[in-house]
Amino acid sequence: MTTPNTAIAPFTPAQLGTQSLIGWSGANPATGRETAFLLTYSLGDGSDGPEAGERAMRTALERSGLRIGGETLDASDLPNLPVKLLVQAGQAVLTLPHFNAQYPVPAEWLAVAQSEGQVHGMFATRPWPAAVPGQPVSEELLSSFVGDSEVIGSSAHCLMPVRSLG
Repeated sequence: MTTPNTAIAPFTPAQLGTQSLIGWSGANPATGRETAFLLTYSLGDGSDGPEAGERAMRTALERSGLRIGGETLDASDLPNLPVKLLVQAGQAVLTLPHFNAQYPVPAEWLAVAQSEGQVHGMFATRPWPAAVPGQPVSEELLSSFVGDSEVIGSSAHCLMPVRSLG
């Protein structure tokens, strides 16, 4: 009798391409509560193109303990999950094994994150080349990406407790 093994494909950081964060707050469709959201995505400009970048992002997220297309994990219940969010001085700092980034958060996002004590992280495997860092993203463009059922289903979701240095 044999047991199938699932191989996790190798990837290089260069395949991930430019990785970015964008945050917003609003009513969570699942709970109806005001929620701070933080989206992690790639521009799809990795060394081997967007399809390889999508596979690399999937592998990187799975290696981090996140589940693609599954239930929303709660990092406060999983102390060994290497997904950490620090909110300090108007910045959100997200750390994963393959990714470390700071994002200057809007005041309303910060108020919701601190009030709720957690942020809903959405980690997209699908590239989003339209959301270039440093360029404004319209509410319609953001809604069309994060509300797309294929993007939602191919992303990992994780509730991250808000931590600070103080």
